[in-house]
Amino acid sequence: MKIRDKQRLGYLAAFLLLVTAEVLIALLVHDAFIRPYFGDVLVVVVIYCFLRVLFPSGVRLLPLYVFLFAATIEGLQYFDLVHLLHLDGSRFFRILLGSVFDWADIACYAAGGLLLGLWEVIRYRR
Repeated sequence: MKIRDKQRLGYLAAFLLLVTAEVLIALLVHDAFIRPYFGDVLVVVVIYCFLRVLFPSGVRLLPLYVFLFAATIEGLQYFDLVHLLHLDGSRFFRILLGSVFDWADIACYAAGGLLLGLWEVIRYRR
């Protein structure tokens, strides 16, 4: 098995584990820290792991791109994207896209991006 294939399998396993954690947090945790803050940090890592399955190497700025993507989605919440797309009746899309803009969410995405950036630095030093 090639190193890239091993990397992809590792990222796929991490992705599946983290998606499971996100779903469990969404369904079972109703607190004032884990769900609103840790979940937002974790969602950036989930997206990163998914993209690393597709691109295991060669995209050194991927943490930045993932942060920018997450921040863009958050920014679109300011303009009430779910309503503009006529998806207000869909609980799934209200959860997936979000419906309330919050600067704290962007800070959480930045924290996740910084953690991923640190991971990239450590990974590339090996």
